[in-house]
Amino acid sequence: MIARTQAPLILVDGVCNLCNAWVRFVVRRDPAGIFCFAAQQSPAGQTIIKERLNGASQLSSVILIENNAIYTESDAILKILARLSTPWFWIAGLRIVPRAVRDAFYRCIVRHRYQWFGRTEACQIPSADVRSRFVE
Repeated sequence: MIARTQAPLILVDGVCNLCNAWVRFVVRRDPAGIFCFAAQQSPAGQTIIKERLNGASQLSSVILIENNAIYTESDAILKILARLSTPWFWIAGLRIVPRAVRDAFYRCIVRHRYQWFGRTEACQIPSADVRSRFVE
């Protein structure tokens, strides 16, 4: 497992059911523990947003911070998929699609995510087996 301070960090909307399902998806396909996670609404997430993203108010629902680079929208999703095993790795090949097209599709999903997938009242608490992968 990579040291948590150097691990790629995935920031998600902690009250979004789709985002929470995305975290579970990544955890199941990342047995080596490459990624760590934080909810954007958590104290740790808010600190990271303030320090690394200049307190941005309009955030992508999934943000990847890796090697001091920040990836948002479809770039974040494809970068994450590229680090997972096959067949998910192959989906990262969608990088050949122009970013404007990918991001338009991504924004459509983000815009309707609560309507289609619902939301929770508070950030979900990670299960004991993956809690160590969450930044606190």
